Amino acid sequence: MKPPRVLLVDDNAINLQLVSYLLQAAGCEVMALDNGQQALDALSAGHFDAVLCDVQMPVMDGCELARRVKADGRWRDLPLVALTALAMVGDREQVLQAGFDAYLSKPIDPATFIDEFRRL
Repeated sequence: MKPPRVLLVDDNAINLQLVSYLLQAAGCEVMALDNGQQALDALSAGHFDAVLCDVQMPVMDGCELARRVKADGRWRDLPLVALTALAMVGDREQVLQAGFDAYLSKPIDPATFIDEFRRL
């Protein structure tokens, strides 16, 4: 059986390292990128089983990426999970309205992260 391919997008190198490590330890194949435009290019070039994406990034933020992904018929059913530090009232709703299917808040707890991700 092929391992799940996860596209991980975050402009923070430490977050990319930690989450990549956790996903790989759980048996996932991970492509880590640092902005939404790179993610859109990667989606066009390959197949992924899920996208885990920060919201606030340079070049193209996560909400714009989510809108473009969900507007494109090729990826309408691709699970798109926000991984963000946005935690103010209304942030969750704004992120979900942009097209994300689920929301995980930072900082992550390495002990529970994979179970939370799989549940989503």
